[in-house]
Amino acid sequence: MPIVNTVSSSLFYSVQGEGTPILFIHPPLLTSANFIYQMKELSRYFKVITFDIRGHGRSAYSKEPITYQLIANDIKHLLNHLGIDKTFLCGYSTGGSIVLEFLLAYPNRALGGIIVSGMSEVRDGKNEARISIARILTKAGAMPLLGLSVAWSNSNTIEIFKNIYREALKSNSRNVEQYYHSCLKYNCTNKLKTIQSPVLLIYGEKDIKFHTYAKLLHEKLPNNELTFLHEKHQIPTKSADELNQLIQGFITEIMKG
Repeated sequence: MPIVNTVSSSLFYSVQGEGTPILFIHPPLLTSANFIYQMKELSRYFKVITFDIRGHGRSAYSKEPITYQLIANDIKHLLNHLGIDKTFLCGYSTGGSIVLEFLLAYPNRALGGIIVSGMSEVRDGKNEARISIARILTKAGAMPLLGLSVAWSNSNTIEIFKNIYREALKSNSRNVEQYYHSCLKYNCTNKLKTIQSPVLLIYGEKDIKFHTYAKLLHEKLPNNELTFLHEKHQIPTKSADELNQLIQGFITEIMKG
């Protein structure tokens, strides 16, 4: 099992394929298992890297509280470990916020970003309430129930559900709660104009509550393109073919110069 040690934790990661690297970032409670379709398909063309954030899945518990800044630093550490100078980053849901944080903190280590159903801040009541409830349930010891809901909503087959749920249950409740807390606190909207890296924005047509975030990022990011798929929020698993094609086209175009 590939593990890279950090100062106060250790990260589980997977690497498959060769060529231009692309690293995937998951939201709270979900793990790298959520990117199974991207690993399988995109590794035919690129070096695909997935990892479990501290305290999630097969990564060790973190004594340091989970923050977006800590996760971005861990990504840099993982890239150093793998001998990768620059990479594309793809973040799903709140993982998209970490893509933005990485582009802000380490612009010289990024080839570009791909944000799937993501945001630069939580600014609507429904999402704030949803994340707050998830945080409360995690603190109350109801992570198995929450994991059941999250795994089911992100699955398109029974086998995918079993795998996502099994990996989620390996997570540490305290670290998961800290990740949810960071989701509520993070806000980089005022810094978006400073991001010069190319960014691909992908959202679901049926994910109405996230259209505000799509519009915000599209207006604020200097170098971006916005695409909508006929799906809800859970694009990596439920619109995998379309997502993979968009990612492949985006990376190929950027690398052509």
